[in-house]
Amino acid sequence: MINIRSVITAIVFLFLAVTLAGCSRQDAGQPAATAANAAPAPGPGKQGDNSMASELAGTAWRLVKIMGMDDSTRTPADRSLYTLEFSADGHASMRADCNQGAGSWSSESPGQLKFGPIAATLAVCEPGSLSDRYLAQFTWVRSYVINEGHLFLATMADGSIIEFEPAPAPETS
Repeated sequence: MINIRSVITAIVFLFLAVTLAGCSRQDAGQPAATAANAAPAPGPGKQGDNSMASELAGTAWRLVKIMGMDDSTRTPADRSLYTLEFSADGHASMRADCNQGAGSWSSESPGQLKFGPIAATLAVCEPGSLSDRYLAQFTWVRSYVINEGHLFLATMADGSIIEFEPAPAPETS
């Protein structure tokens, strides 16, 4: 069983570390990249490019729940209808019930995650759908942590935590 309090604490500390790291000044004499992340930093207009290989590249997930800071929890009736896939080329695709979404993602350092604008279909799903709420979260995601095989995304706007489990491998015939 995943201890949610521990996950939230880890995400908060990770978010603070990423924020503080972004505020620190790099010495002029230090190289901009190490052997582990030697890819060039993305330039303007290259939001989907990752400046380093991320553990998220090539992974697929499905939504477990969205936890709000107001203690609300929204759980999909069918997890397979809410998915998130990270391509190695910086492209992200989502399924949100009766809608599809796509955009870019970048992770410039471990634990840091940003999505570019998400383009999505605008179908009206059945009552009770989490489609709109789910798709709206990606704009505000700033960090992530993987704990006990689950992916947790943290938002900066309302402090939501979005929990995913690995998506099952597609069946082959």
